[in-house]
Amino acid sequence: MNNSQLVKISRYLSKHLRHQPDRLGIKLLPGGWMAVEELLAACKKNAFPISWTQLEEVVANNDKQRFSFDSTGTLIRANQGHSVDVDLQLEAAKPPDVLYHGTGASAIAAIIQTGLCKMSRHHVHLSTDIAIARNVGARHGKPVVLAVDAAAMYKAGYIFYCSDNGVWLVDSFPPEYLRQLD
Repeated sequence: MNNSQLVKISRYLSKHLRHQPDRLGIKLLPGGWMAVEELLAACKKNAFPISWTQLEEVVANNDKQRFSFDSTGTLIRANQGHSVDVDLQLEAAKPPDVLYHGTGASAIAAIIQTGLCKMSRHHVHLSTDIAIARNVGARHGKPVVLAVDAAAMYKAGYIFYCSDNGVWLVDSFPPEYLRQLD
């Protein structure tokens, strides 16, 4: 499968496993999981057929590792980024001392004033890598990277989760834990 097909399928899956499962007529199970066979049947019924092999390739090769199979390989889910109500059943975890958040330059004034909020998602997404944060920020215009004092937040009682693909998640936090890098 070429890269454009991979991206097209990944976007389709993101849309339906993270934001609009009802458009495919599917329901997410606890943890955000759904049966692979049910997903493939729903995609086919909605004129977007995906083969098992294509699905495996998207899960394995998506640049952001957005999707995971369960240990049996019969269930699939989006790792994070949901706007629909779902409990991903993640365990709280101690974060690295510093994490990074990428955003567009147009959002910086508001973030510096009010902090980071999850907006329409379930969590604020943080990275352990500056380059990844910069790439995320570039999706929103001129990228700006913020360093997040995760150690101080954790000590103050903020709860962090780490998704299956290594993205750190937190509900929200005030600006005193942020420092602009770019």
